[in-house]
Amino acid sequence: MSASAVSSSTPAPIAVLANRFLYAGLAGLALTALGFAVSSPSYVALAYLVAVCYWVAACIGMLLLIFIHHIMDSGWSTVIRRQWEHGLAAFPWLLLLFLPLLLSTWIKPGLVWPWTDLSHSIHGHGTVGADMLYQKKAVFLNRNMLVAMSLLFFGIWCWLSARLRKASFTQDIDGDPKWTFMNRKTAAMGLVLTALSLTAAAIFWMKSLEYHWFSTMYGVWFFANCMRSALAFAVVITCWLYARGDYKGIFNTGHFHALVALAFAFVVFWGYVTFSQYFLIWNANVPEETFWYNIRESGDWWYVGLVLLFGHFFVPFIAWLFYRLKANRRPALIISVWVAAIILVDICYNVLPALKDAAGEPLPFLSLNLLWVLTSVAGVGGICVWAYLRSFATARLIPVRDPRIVESLTHHEATAP
Repeated sequence: MSASAVSSSTPAPIAVLANRFLYAGLAGLALTALGFAVSSPSYVALAYLVAVCYWVAACIGMLLLIFIHHIMDSGWSTVIRRQWEHGLAAFPWLLLLFLPLLLSTWIKPGLVWPWTDLSHSIHGHGTVGADMLYQKKAVFLNRNMLVAMSLLFFGIWCWLSARLRKASFTQDIDGDPKWTFMNRKTAAMGLVLTALSLTAAAIFWMKSLEYHWFSTMYGVWFFANCMRSALAFAVVITCWLYARGDYKGIFNTGHFHALVALAFAFVVFWGYVTFSQYFLIWNANVPEETFWYNIRESGDWWYVGLVLLFGHFFVPFIAWLFYRLKANRRPALIISVWVAAIILVDICYNVLPALKDAAGEPLPFLSLNLLWVLTSVAGVGGICVWAYLRSFATARLIPVRDPRIVESLTHHEATAP
C-alpha cells in the first residue's frame, strides 16, 4: 500500500502500541516454550493448541462476517468492515504459529494427537494401532493427512483474506465499483470453502483428540464460537476506536446496537447448537457418544460445564435482552469481554479433558497448571493484535469509496422503547 493511501489522521502511537503487543506476544511464547522444560510437555502442547484454536476462531469469524456483509449487500456494517479486514492479517502468522504443532508429530508423535503415535496406549485397551475404531478412521486420521489438510485450511483462509483485503484497499484509491463485485464473488465461494474448512479443522485439531467420539454437530459448534468471538472482539475494537476519537461522528449508536444485536443472535444460536448436541447424544444413549459427556460430568469438570451453561448463555442472553445494555458502550463492552473469556473456557472444556490419568479419567481441571493456557493465549494473541495494528496503519479507517459508505454513515438507530 502506497504512502498516499495511509490515513493522515492515523495517530503515531499506533506503531508504538503495535510493538508493545509484539513484545508481549514474544514474551508469552517464550514462557510457553519454557513450560516444556518445567512442566508436562503434553499439557503445555495442548494448552498451546487451545490458544491457537482460540485465535483462529476469532479470525475465521471475521472472515465469515465480511462474507455475510458482501453477500447480503449490507449497508450499516460498511464502517466496521475495515476492522475485520485488518483482523485477517493475522492468518499468515497463525499458520506460522501452528507449524510447531505439526512438527511435533515427527519430533514426538502422540504429544498432541494420540493417533499420530500408533504405539500410544489407550488406557487398558491396547494401542492406537491395534484399535479397530482407529483402523476404520486411519485413512483420515494419519500424520500426512493432518499436515496436508492443516496447510490446506490455512491456504484457503489466507487466499480468501488476501483477495478481500486487496479489493477493499485498492477501492480506497481508485473508487472502482468492480472491487465490490469482485468481493461478492469471493464471498459466494468463500462461504462454502470456509464452512467446509472450519468444520474439518475443528474435527482434525480438537475432536480427534478423543477420536472414539462421534458428533455430527461439532463443526456447527465451532462455527458458533467463531462468530461469537469475532463479534465480541468487534465490540472491543469499536469501543477502543471510539475512545481514541477515530470513530466519533462515524460509528453511532445505531451501528453499535446493530453490532451487539447480531452478537445477541449468536448467543441464542450457540445455546441451540450446544443443547441440541447434548440432547441428541443423551437421548440416543450410545456408549460411543455418551462417554465424552460422562467424563466431563465428573469431578470439577462438572462445574466448568455449569460455567459454560450460565456464563456462555444465560448471562449474555439475559443482559442483552435490554436495549440499553446493547446500545451503551460500557455495559456492552464488559459483556463482550466476558463472552470472549468464556469462549476460551469452552475450548479448554473441549480440549483439555483429553489429558488422562492412568485409569483413563480426565485430569481434574483445577489440577492443571492453567498458567500455560494463559501464556499461550497471550503469546498467540499478542502476535495477532500486532498483525492487526500493523495492518491498521496501512489503510484508511473506513472504506471511504465503497458504494454504500454514505448509506452506512447515515445509518441511524431506531427509536428507543
